[in-house]
Order: sequence, then structure tokens, then C-alpha cells
Amino acid sequence: MYPQGQQGPYPQQPPQPYGPGQQPYQPYPQPPQPYGQQPYQPYPPQQPYPPQPQAPQMSLGEGQMRIDPTLDAGQRELVVKIQQKSKMFAIGLVLGVPLTFGGAHYGITEKPAGFAGAGVGLLLMALGALATVQMRTLRQRLRVITPDAWRSPAAHLPGARQAATLAAYVNGVLALLSLGAAGWLLVKGAGWGAYGNSFGFGALVLGASVPLGMGLAAASTIPQLLQVIPAGAKVGRSLYSILMVLGATMLINGVKGADPTGLVVGGAVTAVCLGAMALLGRAAKRMRGEQT
Repeated sequence: MYPQGQQGPYPQQPPQPYGPGQQPYQPYPQPPQPYGQQPYQPYPPQQPYPPQPQAPQMSLGEGQMRIDPTLDAGQRELVVKIQQKSKMFAIGLVLGVPLTFGGAHYGITEKPAGFAGAGVGLLLMALGALATVQMRTLRQRLRVITPDAWRSPAAHLPGARQAATLAAYVNGVLALLSLGAAGWLLVKGAGWGAYGNSFGFGALVLGASVPLGMGLAAASTIPQLLQVIPAGAKVGRSLYSILMVLGATMLINGVKGADPTGLVVGGAVTAVCLGAMALLGRAAKRMRGEQT
């Protein structure tokens, strides 16, 4: 028992209010920090990881063209230069061919002023030809550092030689089809009235030059494939992919318009191109000595 009026062993002190300017007791007072000085940190702030290098990209219209990430720095640099030269070649082809042939047609049939347009077209075609020569030089340099552009180390194997022969036949079919398409356009142009119109004649020649160039490119890969060079199969796949886009476009238009001709022709072209691309892909692997 405790004496009366006490609640425990120690007398209870009445609460004392803090006076003006007084602060509650702080067991560990913090010194004021100067302006701009950060408080002590036991560990230094972590630095963010450096960004990973990305493969170079090139804008093309609304999309982007990505370069194969497996290429090394030297190969990527050459590929970028080839793509830049290909733009100049495309401009010279798309603008130079119709101006040259359409301007010459207009100068012969209408007024001599058309020959001025033909001269401008010839200048653009010359720039495109110069870009072609430069691209060929760059491709030669790229071949030096690209394994697929040389004779395969498995060229002595019967399977690799058979695959190369099959790829040569597939690209030969593409060359014949492309050259036939160019001739068909030139013949059908008479029924379309393209030869009586300068603009139509220029557009017709431009349209025929596209499959003509594809046919020549496909034919140029045949000697490479006979030497068991896998790059010829890769070029053939790229060319077939262009035809597949055209065939798919015809197929989609045939479905939308309920056109049996578009369905049959577009579906057949798409199926043939898909089959040819699959064959060329397997042939390239066998020429490299890979298992398929």
C-alpha cells in the first residue's frame, strides 16, 4: 500500500506546458542542412544501365526497314550504303523511264518540246545507272565479308549440289515468268491504247521494266547457284516475295469484288511463290551444310 494521494512508487508530476519558443526534447537533434546540400547517404546512388546498341534502321515512307541483326558492324555499314544507293536508283527508274519514253513519244507525235522532257528523263536514268554501278561495287565489297556470297564449304556433298541445282531451276522459272510478264505487258499495251498516248506509253514502259529487271536479276543468280553459292537462293527468295505481294493483292481484290479471275490468278501466284520461297529456304540451308 502506498500513502494516500500517491499512485505508485514515484510521485506523479503534473504536465508542464511548453513555453513560448520551447521545443519538445529531441534525443538526437539534427543539424540544419545548408541549402542545396543533400543529406549523407550510406550508399552511392545506382547508375542506370547503359542503353544497348540497336541495329541501325532506315525510314522508308511510312514504315521502317530493319537490317539483319546478325550482321557485324562492317556489314551493316555496307548494307546501309547499298540501301541509300538503291533509293537513288529507284528515283532514276521511276521518274526517268516514263519521262524519257513518254517525252520522246510526245516529241515525235505532238510537239518538239517533248524532247526536253526526254532529256531530263535521260539525266535521271543516268543517275540511276550511276547508282547501279556504285551498288555493284558495294556488293562486291560486301561479298568479301559475307560467308553466303562465297562457295559453300559443303559444296563437295551431293546433297548441297542437288539443292543448288534445284534452286537454279526455281530461279530460272522466275526469270522466264518475269520476262514473259514484261513481253505480255508490251503486247497488251496495244489493246489498252498506250501506244497512242504519251503518258500511257511512258507508264507502260515503266510497268514492263519492273518484271524485266526482276527477270534479269533472277537469271544472274543461276551461275552463282551452279557454283553452290547460297546467296543466289536468298536473292531468289527476295524476288519471289515481291511477286507474292502482287499475288496477294490480286487475291484480296478478287475476294472483295467477287471476281473469279482475281481469285484464281491471285491464289495461284501466291501459292507458287510460297512454295518457291520454302524450297529456296531449304536449299540455302543444305548448301550451307545445315540440317533441314
